[in-house]
Amino acid sequence: MSDDTLQAALELHNIVRIFKEGAMGQLEIFRDASAALLPGEIVALVGPSGAGKSSLLHIAGLLEAPTSGDVVIGGQLAAAMKDDQRTAIRRETIGFVYQAHHLLPEFTALENVVIPQMIAGVKKKDAEVEATRLLTVMGLEGRISHRPAQLSGGEQQRVAIARALANHPRILLADEPTGNLDPKTAAGVFEALVKLVRSEGVAALIATHNLELAAKMDRALVLHEGRLIDAGELARQG
Repeated sequence: MSDDTLQAALELHNIVRIFKEGAMGQLEIFRDASAALLPGEIVALVGPSGAGKSSLLHIAGLLEAPTSGDVVIGGQLAAAMKDDQRTAIRRETIGFVYQAHHLLPEFTALENVVIPQMIAGVKKKDAEVEATRLLTVMGLEGRISHRPAQLSGGEQQRVAIARALANHPRILLADEPTGNLDPKTAAGVFEALVKLVRSEGVAALIATHNLELAAKMDRALVLHEGRLIDAGELARQG
């Protein structure tokens, strides 16, 4: 099957986001942001600080509503969903990774990856098998019984990535997932992330300031003057 026949996992159509400022003013973050991600595709989201990368990820993840425009996930129009449907889509279809790992400190690495599966209705034994598999893919087979305080920053972020993919989402949204790590550790975490995303066939949108990492992804989208532009196209224009 060619890419042309694949249904996009995530589509953004003409996203506009305007914030009110004071009594009369307003701040336009996006004026016409459009993009589509295919299953198994890893796309960088780049742009200067304040350009709105986090806000765009929140809109794509149905955590925030656009002022106008459409978000389509697996062919379903988000605007047509009720609140409980959007909640179910976030839980079942989308995985989130943030710059801070937000692991539960009192639980082991294994338990941190087991818990979201059990919340989704997976039996504990099956959840432990899947958590062990994911943590092994992330290179943590010898650390699964350690609590977050016993893990390095890079190891903690690997656990967070495994947790985000534990319920087999179709989309992974990551906001500066290596931003708190030194360059060598960041490179290792990114390689593990790519390996897992590829093996799971997930569509990943990864916001990053790290242009070296962005260059290793399938393509890069640049937030430029309120629009999403392919980095190659922007280079040709410039």
